[in-house]
Amino acid sequence: MTKVDNELTETITIDQLEAGMYVKSFTDNDNLNIKSEGYISCEESITQLRNANIVSLVTVPEKQKQTVNLDKVFLEIETKKTKEQLAQKKKPTITLDNELKKASDLYKSAKTLQRKILEQIKQEKSIPADDIQTTTDAMVDSIFRNQDALTCMSRLQKKDEQLTEHSLNVAILMAVFAKHLNIDKRIIQELALGAFLHDIGIVLIPKEILIKKSALTAKEKKIMQSHVALGLKLLESSPSISYIAIKMVKEHHERIDGSGYPYQLKGDEISKYGRMIAIVNAYDSMTSTRPYKNSIHPINAFKALIAESPDAYDEDLVDKFIQCLGVYPVGTLVKLNSGKLGLICKLNKQRPLHPYVRVFYNTRMNQAIPITEINLSESKYKDQIDRCIKPEEFNINLIGFFKAAFID
Repeated sequence: MTKVDNELTETITIDQLEAGMYVKSFTDNDNLNIKSEGYISCEESITQLRNANIVSLVTVPEKQKQTVNLDKVFLEIETKKTKEQLAQKKKPTITLDNELKKASDLYKSAKTLQRKILEQIKQEKSIPADDIQTTTDAMVDSIFRNQDALTCMSRLQKKDEQLTEHSLNVAILMAVFAKHLNIDKRIIQELALGAFLHDIGIVLIPKEILIKKSALTAKEKKIMQSHVALGLKLLESSPSISYIAIKMVKEHHERIDGSGYPYQLKGDEISKYGRMIAIVNAYDSMTSTRPYKNSIHPINAFKALIAESPDAYDEDLVDKFIQCLGVYPVGTLVKLNSGKLGLICKLNKQRPLHPYVRVFYNTRMNQAIPITEINLSESKYKDQIDRCIKPEEFNINLIGFFKAAFID
């Protein structure tokens, strides 16, 4: 027996759980502890917990009751898709246009917070954990309203803000990916927080290594890889940062075959969430321009992830990540067969090669055209996607266009 909050508690296994018991929290097979309080009402609730891979629970023996007289039933178990979740997944709660202004403001404030965090670390000040949690929770709320808004923002990157934007984009993609996997929203909030902080140790890496355009030496690689340990040390002074978030920082460079760092973890030694952020982190790194390399198109990043699976990355999760983002992710700039340029603004789950595109420029006439949204799956549109492009190929101010097309 252990005393918690003036109550005597007992930790039991899932096999010992009975209807009528009062549960304070539970732990899954990834050793993640989740607080969720109430009575177990019936055998079906126990089955749901088994299906969710719950292995142990903290109970309050003195509160155990007969199941016919329960006043606070344990309802917060997220194991299967509810009708509400399915409806939410099929259709966003608000339109892209209505969410984009909020998403744009949120993205700006998140970048400002990232800069503040990095500056405070340099000055050896504490990390504003509450501010970070508030911001990442707001991001998750936006993603649940309409995930395409923040996904679009994550594609509009500036070359001079790689550090702040990379961590922010990984947080967005991690939350979108977790939502696609039907992970509980409370857990998604912790995953977004961890992803937001995953590279926090990089601010302590010498700038000359970060901006070096040629290959790093063996010594420089070792210094660069130390950012994981540095990040974990920084978070030691923030006890409110959750265990899940710490996992994101600790495992984002680990690989299935043990070739990652810093702990060379293998296979099941890496948590599910560690495997997820490894994929998301690699994808955003490949699709972002860095001082030492140019970005590649999303479809080529997908091919690279597939090529390195199952050795480096979890093959099943890579497949699900690609399904989540789509062949042409939202925010991707494309050229159509007609010569028109456009931005992918919505996926078509039934016909992945025929997404919704907002066209804005005609390369054959070398001029802007009225912004029009087209559904490539409709027969009246003869256009098909010719290829993905980069703004610099046509001297396009993509950020300026984006604001005109979506926000202003």
